[in-house]
Parts: sequence; structure tokens; C-alpha cells
Amino acid sequence: MQKLKVFLVLTGYQITWLACVFGENKINQPMLGIYIGSLYLVLYFYFSKNKLKFTKISFLIFLPGYLFDSIMVYFSIYEFNTSTKFGILPIWMIILWLSFSTLFDEILMFFRQYKILGIFLSLSIGPLTYYLGKPMGIIYIDNIFIFFVLMIIFWALLMVYYLEIILRKF
Repeated sequence: MQKLKVFLVLTGYQITWLACVFGENKINQPMLGIYIGSLYLVLYFYFSKNKLKFTKISFLIFLPGYLFDSIMVYFSIYEFNTSTKFGILPIWMIILWLSFSTLFDEILMFFRQYKILGIFLSLSIGPLTYYLGKPMGIIYIDNIFIFFVLMIIFWALLMVYYLEIILRKF
């Protein structure tokens, strides 16, 4: 059953990511990610064993992620090619960060025993995921070197924050 749950959560997040990116850039439906992601989050919340824990973890991951993206866009490190913004970010970034936080609720707890691996995967996969938006035309990167340095630092710190602070509270 645990493998099925991991598969469903990873699939739900990936479908949300695809709906956000392709909805905005390929099929001209910028709200598609909001609709798909909202449905995924409602289902995840409904089936969550500990709704309060999930809500807290979601907030603790969403807040630094959304803030980091806002700062990066504000300082023109990168810019999203979007038609619908909430502040300076695409509106779907709210749902995308909240959907991403579902991974931290139970799945990424695996890295509690493999901290170095978790940090390494975070600092490599996080920046690459953003960079994939460049050839897709969803993100414009002004300075690739600064982009990768800041992304690597952020994603490493996000995983350390999760492993050393969030998991200790829960």
C-alpha cells in the first residue's frame, strides 16, 4: 500500500506540474494548473492521515519557496512567461508550491536516514526542474551562473531546513 501511495503522490504532483507549465505555455489555458492542482490538493487533504500536520508542513514549505521565487523574479534573476500573475509570480505558482509540499508530508521523510543524499538530490533536481522551463519557454533566465548558484544554495538549504527543523517538530 505504501508503494501505491508514493506512486499516487508523485503522479499527482507531476500532473499538477505539467498542467501548470503546459496549461500556461502550450495550450493557452493558464488556469488549468490551478484547477488540476486544486483537485489534487483537495484529494490529498481528504485522504491525509494527519490533516493538521500536513497543513503545517505545507505552509512551512510553501512560504520559503514562494518567497524565494518572488525574490528571484523581483531581482530579475529569472522571469516567468505568464499571462496571469498574482503579485509578480504566475498565479499557478501558489498551487505548484502547495502541491510540491505534499512530497514533504510523508514521502521525503525517507531522507531522514539519508540526509546527504537528500540534500544532494535537492540541490541538483530542484535547479534542473526550473531550468527545464527555459527550453519550454516558460522561464527566462537573465544570468545562468547566478541562477544556478542561488538555486543550488536555496534547494540545499530547503532540504536542510526540512530535515533538521521541520521533521524534528513532527
